[in-house]
Amino acid sequence: MGLSKLTPASRYDYLLNKGLATPEQLQKALSVSKSTKKSVELILTQQFKLKKADIGKSLSLFYGCPFKEFDPKAPVPIELITNLKKTFLLHDLWVPLSWRKDGVDILIDDPWDLRKTGLISGLTKTRKINFCVGIKEDIEKFISLFFEKKTEKATQAMIAELDMIPDISFEEEEEEEDLEMSEETDEPSSQVVRLVDQVIVAALRKNASDIHVEPSPITHKTTIRFRLDGVCQEYMQVPNSLTRGVLSRLKIMAGIDIAERRLPQDGKIKFRRRGIPPLDLRLATLPTAGGHEDAVMRLLVASGALKLDEMGLSERNLRVMKRILVQPYGLILAVGPTGSGKTTTLHSALGYINKPGVKIWTAEDPVEITQPGLRQVEVKPKIGLDFAKVMRSFLRADPDVIMIGEMRDNETASIGIEASLTGHLVLSTLHTNSASETITRLLDMGLNPLNFSDALLGVLAQRLIRKLCSNCRKKYHPSLEEFEALAAEYGKEAFQSANIEYSPKLVLYRPSGCDACSGTGYRGRMGIHELLEGTPEIKRLIKKEGVVEELFAQGVKDGMTTLKQDGIDKVFSGLTDISEVRRVCID
Repeated sequence: MGLSKLTPASRYDYLLNKGLATPEQLQKALSVSKSTKKSVELILTQQFKLKKADIGKSLSLFYGCPFKEFDPKAPVPIELITNLKKTFLLHDLWVPLSWRKDGVDILIDDPWDLRKTGLISGLTKTRKINFCVGIKEDIEKFISLFFEKKTEKATQAMIAELDMIPDISFEEEEEEEDLEMSEETDEPSSQVVRLVDQVIVAALRKNASDIHVEPSPITHKTTIRFRLDGVCQEYMQVPNSLTRGVLSRLKIMAGIDIAERRLPQDGKIKFRRRGIPPLDLRLATLPTAGGHEDAVMRLLVASGALKLDEMGLSERNLRVMKRILVQPYGLILAVGPTGSGKTTTLHSALGYINKPGVKIWTAEDPVEITQPGLRQVEVKPKIGLDFAKVMRSFLRADPDVIMIGEMRDNETASIGIEASLTGHLVLSTLHTNSASETITRLLDMGLNPLNFSDALLGVLAQRLIRKLCSNCRKKYHPSLEEFEALAAEYGKEAFQSANIEYSPKLVLYRPSGCDACSGTGYRGRMGIHELLEGTPEIKRLIKKEGVVEELFAQGVKDGMTTLKQDGIDKVFSGLTDISEVRRVCID
């Protein structure tokens, strides 16, 4: 450890200067360390009661890099440890932690050890390495965590499966599609295959919803971004010379034309690797400036439905939803922009009424959520199997409940209303901004107001907002001005009835940022809702073809809260912050 001659530049200089340790204690710790094979740092914490945070600061200042403690919740970097041996890492005392957009994070006991750092550079095969310093015992704990038997078997199986992929040869792809790869790179095909798999596995592990591959003719680099909790975040950059191979690999996996680069294409990738959940990806490629192609992949993770009680509905909204869902027939709509969780909500609603005595048909594009008891059909517009055609078939298939993925046109909407008036409960989605606007949109599509008013049970508008990370959110007392601004956005009269008062004990939360949330301050998403019930008064307005303002005013009288009001309620509950609500709600 180099403590025989302590100098002002020693790794424990901070401890000495602050009076947290004496030279005699350090010499004693060194002596005990040699006899017990434990680190000096551990001896200092156990025998001399120094705080690990203080020791970490001393090491960080000395080496000029962050100090990292053991985190039992750290995700296993499968893509980084596949070719590394546990015994080797334990002997050399370093371990890869993660692969971020700005390089690979490596935890090491001595970042100035040139032998180790040179070896690490050769093994990781990346130009950018971010070193963190840690104590011996924490590094050993990380290694043990990453190489538990279950993880080790999954990793070995993943490697074996990667090695068995038949179409990994660049030479074969060049022969088939005449790849015009840049001469400045001779990257082997296995690296492209492994890169694609690493990106997909990392996206799955981070719970990303989309992967964006974006080559730039300006920077000559390709940016790979993940959409996490509805917001795009950069994951990494690779040279454009690799991009053609990456795109070809994705096209082969999706079964689309690898020779066609001038037209948009779309396909579906079935990604199966041992040790990770089965995953389907919807691939879309688009030609972009500079002769490049962009690729966007939507991750379609096989999952079950959430329970209706877990959807974050307010007490009133949950009560109304449960009441209209048990009606024998009628129309229920979930509305909002793309990616606002409408399908998830409808599946939760179906889960509430899904019983052996109920026959439920669904038509979806694509089928993302499955649950026992549902009969699900995936529409295929390319062969003429659209929503309207499937709906007509459903009416001949003895349904009790029908869920139609989207009412895209007058024909589908008309069939849905007809079905809801002939003894079926119909659930569907629509791309509109608010609950009251949905009604006028459907009337503008040419639907019969009398039939529509008789059929409507309720319209649920929703958005998804990011939740504050429960691990690092910071509480604070809002100023009176901030409180009054929230009240004004909520609506003064409605806010008074909400019984929220300003007091010295009032606490709100703001984002902070930690490893668990990748420094964003947010982790996970939740819904905010606006539920317009089909009351007799609303039905009368529909028959008169009332305007949006009239429908909205009546909905408020019937107890409806707006999207922004529901969001502000969740701000006061400490689940999110007002900036998130403003991000998805218009005034």
